[in-house]
Amino acid sequence: MADAVSAVLAQWREERPDLDFTPIGVVGRIMRLSRLWDKEIKDFLAGHDLEPGEFDILSTLRRSGEPYALTAGTFLKESLVTTGAITLRVDRMEKKGLVSRVRDDVDRRSVKIRLTERGLEVIDRVLPLHLANEARLLSGLDRDGRENLAGALAAVLESHGDTTPAG
Repeated sequence: MADAVSAVLAQWREERPDLDFTPIGVVGRIMRLSRLWDKEIKDFLAGHDLEPGEFDILSTLRRSGEPYALTAGTFLKESLVTTGAITLRVDRMEKKGLVSRVRDDVDRRSVKIRLTERGLEVIDRVLPLHLANEARLLSGLDRDGRENLAGALAAVLESHGDTTPAG
């Protein structure tokens, strides 16, 4: 049984055998997976009263280490979202008791976003479940397949300038 992209490729090869359609085999599948996985992940997180952007902020704070606090500027660099998007997310998350805004001890003009005790509990509870859900999404691949795919995708991202800043 073939996936939906295979059928598209077969049709194109029949209609235009003079063209190389292998890019559709990769890009088309990545785009389809993105749409499918986006819905799966949104549904999973909604079951934990979280939105993907909120989970991103919680996990970014958690992996930053104690005291689990970062400036909005740091979030902007790491997540590539607008200041307005960060502000709206943080506002919602403050109302939920997941994060708080605190003045920076060094630069009083700067505000840091910090995990609350509740936020730390939520991310530590949901993260293992999220990882298990992502493993389920990749169940069609063994460990070597996952590592090979991750490496290939990393190479494509790097070729488009999606790299971590030096420093």
